[in-house]
Amino acid sequence: MIPFRTQAFFEECSVFAPDALIREARRQKSLDAAGVPAVCILDPDGDIARSLRASGRARVYTGWPCFHTEMICFELDGVEIGIVPCAVGSAFAVLVAEEMFAAGCRFLISITSAGQMSDSFGPPPYFVLIESAWRDEGTSGHYLPPGETVELSRELLFSMRSAFRDPAKRVLSGSVWTTDAPFRETASAIDFFKRWGVAAVEMEAAALYAFATARKRDVVCFAHVTNQMAVNSGDFEKGHDNGAREALDVIHAAVRAWAAMHTSPETSLSAGTTGQTVPPVEPDRKT
Repeated sequence: MIPFRTQAFFEECSVFAPDALIREARRQKSLDAAGVPAVCILDPDGDIARSLRASGRARVYTGWPCFHTEMICFELDGVEIGIVPCAVGSAFAVLVAEEMFAAGCRFLISITSAGQMSDSFGPPPYFVLIESAWRDEGTSGHYLPPGETVELSRELLFSMRSAFRDPAKRVLSGSVWTTDAPFRETASAIDFFKRWGVAAVEMEAAALYAFATARKRDVVCFAHVTNQMAVNSGDFEKGHDNGAREALDVIHAAVRAWAAMHTSPETSLSAGTTGQTVPPVEPDRKT
C-alpha cells in the first residue's frame, strides 16, 4: 500500500471533485443544469445501447455533461433511463459513475459481459447478481482500505434477491473476480478463484461496489456470463439480439425492486412516472 493511504486518507475529500468537472463541462458545452435520469445504466459491451438505437427506442441525451462518453435515454415501463455504453474497466466505470451521481443519478445498474468460472450454473448465457467481488483491480483501493472483497449493500442484496427468485429468469447469485487484466487470467489464478467458489470473472464490479460503499450510493452489478474465455471456438454468444432483450428484463426487475424500497409520496423517479418513487439524493460524505 502507498504510505499515505492511512485511514485518514480514505475519509479525506478529493480536491478534484466530480461536481466541479460537471460544472466545467456544462460551461464548455453550453449546457443547462438539467440533471440526468434518476436511474442510469452502465453497458460496457454496448449491446443494450446498440439494440435500443436500432429499434428506435433511444435518443441521445444532450444534457449529459461528460467529456468522455455519450448518454442515450429510453423509457422502460414509463420510467426514463439513461445509459452509457462502452465504459470498460474499473477506472473508467467509476469515473462515469461519479459523474452520473454528481449529475443527479440515484440508482446505477451495471450489466457487464463475464467469463464463466463455475459450471454449476449450467452453460452460458445467464446472469449473475453480483453479491460480492474480489478486488483484483486498482480503483477500489482509492475508495476503501485494503481488503480481499467488497460486497453489495445488505439492503440492495435482500431487495434484488427477492426480485430474482424465479429460476426461469436465469439470474443467479454469486461472487465474481474483478480484474484489470483480462489477458492475464492464468490457469493458477483461475484455479485460486474457483476454489473460493467464484461464479464469474469481469472488470468493473469491485470498483463500483467500493465507490458505492464509500459514497453511500445505490449501485447493483450483474455479470452477463457469456463465455468460457474463448478456450474453444463458438464462444461469446449472448443469444438473440446479443442478449439485449434479456438484459432489459433484468434492468426492469431491478428498477422495480429498487423503487419498491423507497415508496413515499414526496419523491418520484421523474415527471409522469407510474407511481414508482425514490429517495432524495444524499450528499457525498464530508470530513
